[in-house]
Amino acid sequence: MDGQMSLVPVERIERVILSIRGEKVMLDSDLAELYGVETKRLNEQVRRNLNRFPPDFMFQLTPQEWESLRSQFATLKRGAHRKYLPYVFTEHGALMLANVLNSERAAQTSVQVVRAFVRLRQMLTSNAELARKLAALENKYDAQFKVVFDAIRQLMSPPARPKREIGFHVKYDDDKPKSKRQR
Repeated sequence: MDGQMSLVPVERIERVILSIRGEKVMLDSDLAELYGVETKRLNEQVRRNLNRFPPDFMFQLTPQEWESLRSQFATLKRGAHRKYLPYVFTEHGALMLANVLNSERAAQTSVQVVRAFVRLRQMLTSNAELARKLAALENKYDAQFKVVFDAIRQLMSPPARPKREIGFHVKYDDDKPKSKRQR
């Protein structure tokens, strides 16, 4: 097999990294797909090797966390009718998974998973460093630059997503009041 056998792009992995309980994690089903195994088989290997997965490597979602996660991804079909609550794995847990799965694909994909976590950490660190430098500059200069600093801060914060309206709206051609039959 080629050393580059269908490597998963880091960007694809980054899209499935979630923030739960203050940790950057990946769902068992997402890791199973990346590693080329069924979620059921992945979890079997975890149960057989529980001593390799301390709480800082892996934890199981609560029913509330799982429901919240499913409601965030309304189109999430895969795993919608799971019998058990999913496990999530930190960077270290995802790497340990590759070791217990012991397959060539898992080993190669785990490298990409680690790269995705590292890249995410670098982005967060650089954003924090930028915020620190901006605060230092703001303290150094007087109020005449306040507008500039406020504009930069606004650009640094993620844009607010507009809420989708539920239901439908009826538009009338004219402004005349409608009789009950016309409504």
